[in-house]
Amino acid sequence: MSNYRDGIAPHGVELINRIATPEQKQEFLDKADFLPVVQLDERAVSDLEMIAIGAFSPLTGFMEQEDYDRVVTDMRLANGLPWSIPITLSVEEAIADSLTEGGLVRLDNPAGKFIGVLQLTQKYHYDKTREAVNVYGTDDAKHPGVQVLYNQGPINLAGPIWLLQRDSHPQFPNYQIDPAQSRQMFKEKGWKTIVGFQTRNPIHRAHEYIQKSAMETVDGLFLHPLVGATKDDDIPADVRMRCYEIILEHYYPKDRVILAINPAAMRYAGPREAIFHAIVRKNYGCTHFIVGRDHAGVGDYYGTYDAQHIFDQFESAELGIVPMKFEHAFYCTRTESMATTKTSPSSPSERVHLSGTKVREMLRRGELPPPEFSRPEVAAELAKAMQAS
Repeated sequence: MSNYRDGIAPHGVELINRIATPEQKQEFLDKADFLPVVQLDERAVSDLEMIAIGAFSPLTGFMEQEDYDRVVTDMRLANGLPWSIPITLSVEEAIADSLTEGGLVRLDNPAGKFIGVLQLTQKYHYDKTREAVNVYGTDDAKHPGVQVLYNQGPINLAGPIWLLQRDSHPQFPNYQIDPAQSRQMFKEKGWKTIVGFQTRNPIHRAHEYIQKSAMETVDGLFLHPLVGATKDDDIPADVRMRCYEIILEHYYPKDRVILAINPAAMRYAGPREAIFHAIVRKNYGCTHFIVGRDHAGVGDYYGTYDAQHIFDQFESAELGIVPMKFEHAFYCTRTESMATTKTSPSSPSERVHLSGTKVREMLRRGELPPPEFSRPEVAAELAKAMQAS
């Protein structure tokens, strides 16, 4: 693994690239009017992009049934490689019936723009309840990931894909750093050990504390907020990115952090998504990955540290990335510092920590969370955004 030319080897050894060459793109454009069309939703567009840029290496397309079944039951691809989330393209029966295995399918985004091509190798039915229970740990339709699953078509289309071209991100072009680029950046900085941090929430003091604790033992931090589809009540990506810009400007060493967007969609699959997030960051070149409390969780579907325990089901060598497990951090009024129960002698009444829900409620009322919870500049930015919404 260590002899890979750009640092840590991607998952499955080679970094996948499914972006069409200029010649391939022209060939597909020439056929555009003659190909059957499948329109992708926002999550499928994210998946197409993540496959194409190599973030989902070793996947070259949407999963065939053998991979799908093994992932759902065993958290592994058919070849035994760890993989915890099915990456599938689901359609209604009528659409599937109109498509021929072995043929090409034109993939359009929700606006009807031709963005990709699927070489259809397989169409197969799947059991939604089985997927829900295995992947999300529940068949409750109120769970946001299960809800998406239940609303999608009953047939999966499988096969390799091509992304027609890599467009600049409409909101964050300066932070659009793909795996090949991030690996090159780490190499140029001389970073041998890099810790990745996943978030869909604005940064607060607890995040800052665990990031900086991790930074004490590695060469650099890859701050990688997710900007794909999230729940309606999550803080919008542009607000979260402004908060990161503010805090990096004032509170972090500039030469030890790279901020980049993760174009993926959230699944809210808790423990399974923690494994998935780690594998994705491995493909970006990270050697370590922070796993905090209730990683990728939602509601009370998962135990507080289930997302950490799941890593024990794999040999460290087969995952190929080191999980850095952190307990819930808080501001300790006794020691007057950020801490966890591992480092603080405090009683619960001496700990300042607020839930995301409580913070959102405060901001809607025009109140700023205390500085022990959030840096004042970040709190002000969040308040401004909440008042404007």
